[in-house]
Amino acid sequence: MSSRDAVLAAAPRVLATQPTASMAEIAAAAGVGRATLHRHFASREDLLREIGQRSLDQWAASMDEARVLEAAESGDATVIRACLVDLLTRYVADAQAFGIALTDPTVLNDPELREGAERCFVDELRLHGAAQATGVLRPDVPPRWLGHVLYGLLVAVRDALVEGDIAPRDAAGLVVTAFLEGSGAR
Repeated sequence: MSSRDAVLAAAPRVLATQPTASMAEIAAAAGVGRATLHRHFASREDLLREIGQRSLDQWAASMDEARVLEAAESGDATVIRACLVDLLTRYVADAQAFGIALTDPTVLNDPELREGAERCFVDELRLHGAAQATGVLRPDVPPRWLGHVLYGLLVAVRDALVEGDIAPRDAAGLVVTAFLEGSGAR
């Protein structure tokens, strides 16, 4: 593994438990010196932007792998529900790997990352809208609200895992249940 890859593997883990960790602490966790870290990332913000971009790339990949647009276009409640379960399970794994990107101000306020996030969110909203239209999710709330509820659940599961409040093996099931039962059609 290259030193850059080591930093990018270690940084999200360190920042998940210590959001204010210094570059020196991140370098130590990656097994590289501060000079090596700074050769790859001139600043903490540069490192966080890279983590944010990787998080966005994974968000898009998870939607592609779950076949979100295909499910949304199917109009089939069974297909849409199965897609939601698959997608939520993938999102929980992503939140464990890139959890810092969910709440870090550098990531959330970067214009390019915000634009990328909005593109992903639009595709996700198509699935929520289709789920509402087919009776999988409640139709009496805006699809964007469902997206925000899901985001909140991902932050909650990330925090619960960091604190040791839930077992990693239970995380996906808890999110799936909370989302589909809490936002399910009534």
